[in-house]
Amino acid sequence: MNTREIVSTATYLASTKPAFLLSELCTYLTGDVPVTELYRSLSPHLHRLGLAATEVDGDYKISRIQKPAVYLLNTDERKRIDAFFAACKIPAILERAIEEYITKKVGKSWDDPVILERLRRAVVAQKDDYWKPSQRRRLQYTKGYRVLSYLAYHFPVYFMQTGHLLAMLARDGLLKKTMTVLDAGTGPGVVPLAIAEFYSRLDDATATVYSVERSEEHIEAFMFLREQCTHKGATASIKPPIRADITTFDPAQIPQQVDLLVFSNVLNELIDLSLEQRADLVMRFAERLSPDGSILIVEPAEEATSTQMRMLSLTLKKRGLSLHSPCSFVWGTNCTPDRCWSFVTAPSIMPTRLMETLAACNEPFRYVNTDIKYSYVVLRKDGKTKEKYRVPSGSQVLRLSQIHRHVDKRVNIIAAKMSEELGNAKTHMFRLCDGSAEKPVYAVAPSYHITIGNEGIVSAPYGSILELDNVLVRYNPKHDAYNVLVNRKTRIRQHD
Repeated sequence: MNTREIVSTATYLASTKPAFLLSELCTYLTGDVPVTELYRSLSPHLHRLGLAATEVDGDYKISRIQKPAVYLLNTDERKRIDAFFAACKIPAILERAIEEYITKKVGKSWDDPVILERLRRAVVAQKDDYWKPSQRRRLQYTKGYRVLSYLAYHFPVYFMQTGHLLAMLARDGLLKKTMTVLDAGTGPGVVPLAIAEFYSRLDDATATVYSVERSEEHIEAFMFLREQCTHKGATASIKPPIRADITTFDPAQIPQQVDLLVFSNVLNELIDLSLEQRADLVMRFAERLSPDGSILIVEPAEEATSTQMRMLSLTLKKRGLSLHSPCSFVWGTNCTPDRCWSFVTAPSIMPTRLMETLAACNEPFRYVNTDIKYSYVVLRKDGKTKEKYRVPSGSQVLRLSQIHRHVDKRVNIIAAKMSEELGNAKTHMFRLCDGSAEKPVYAVAPSYHITIGNEGIVSAPYGSILELDNVLVRYNPKHDAYNVLVNRKTRIRQHD
């Protein structure tokens, strides 16, 4: 029996009709093959082919998996989401739940002076460890006051950050009316709880959220917050996390058709794994991804961590996944990501009451965490990309890989805007990338040179494809990078 012949025949029949019986393959195959043998050979390939099998009277009905409808936000939903972000505060019910959990765990009120001092020490210890070189870091958020300080210091920012990412996925048409989500390395449930909050603002969409977490302490905190902040019948159903280490976890324990796979602030902490091993881990989980599903990887904006994530994303691209966003490859080439520091910023959140109470000391700045800055990548199996633009053949624009040949010359370039504001109100600066540069390239625009014809360098969203005509190339030896200077004669156009 030839498995390739069976798969090929099933693929052909699926292209000619919406459903068929597996026994129908026998008409096209050489020899008499029992249905059970046909199913045994075909079943490992059904998911990849976008097919499903249902047993029917000793046979199997093979049918195409219907793609769930893309969920597009309506006007009212957008207003509700925008209003939530404008308030810049985590929900009051979640804020109180965190305080109540700390009280429950320590046996004293969360604002007891002794408890607050212990929390302060734990916050400082985590921050000191984080800024060590990666080979010396031993980040531990899994026990005692480390979990509690994570809830106090990190949780609120990561919660709001996830909301911004979900809104981005919705705007980009990557959410479905019915979603199955898996959060790998969920910690105390930041991502699932943020999904529940986000979906509470939608009219007609539902999500079922699964998660994996190794720490019993984190799972305990997760379950407490889930019970306090969600209710039965909500639009997002949060399942109890599976207790397991994601580095050894068997993805067969999770649903086969995952629509969104999330790795949020977790892969960078696997310091004992090489780049290739982290890619292996992601690809293993990706086996459970639906054919039109998305993988979201999020990391802190710190330079080394952000750059490592870009290197990982390119490795995954070479493994067969497509980079949906924010990266664009306008020349159709792979990039050189070892110096690619690219991140997003969002409005700072209001400090929680717990943060403000911790900050009532001699060094208040140590205990308030309100800035939202993160690096992310969205990957797909189906080749879908947010930006489809490619530089037309014969265009008179410079590849950034050749920028070293044009120092002190005026050139035209086409590149993606790959940063928020890196300069200031006097001199704007933004990272540019066309997928070919070997060294960092920045657009520098003095405010007095901004005109109607070039203000797109400031107003265009992160990830936008920009055509910059008549910019002057300069080399910056201090940073071993190139600047392209925008002046009043520069014209900038955003490509759709």
